[in-house]
Amino acid sequence: MFPHIGVPELLVILVIALVVFGPGKLPDVGKALGKSIREFKSASKEDEAKTIDVAAKKPEEDKAEKK
Repeated sequence: MFPHIGVPELLVILVIALVVFGPGKLPDVGKALGKSIREFKSASKEDEAKTIDVAAKKPEEDKAEKK
């Protein structure tokens, strides 16, 4: 899907990020990006757990809950 990214490509990305955001803002941008990735992973795990819980219920349980 994505091409393999090597060391030269990572260095180019880092230099571009340094030019765009500046050395003072770069740690803040990295911190915000890491927080966003963590929140996305936890939300996707919660959604997966809900999907598994719903799939594990038996049809009789669903009928009992509706009454």
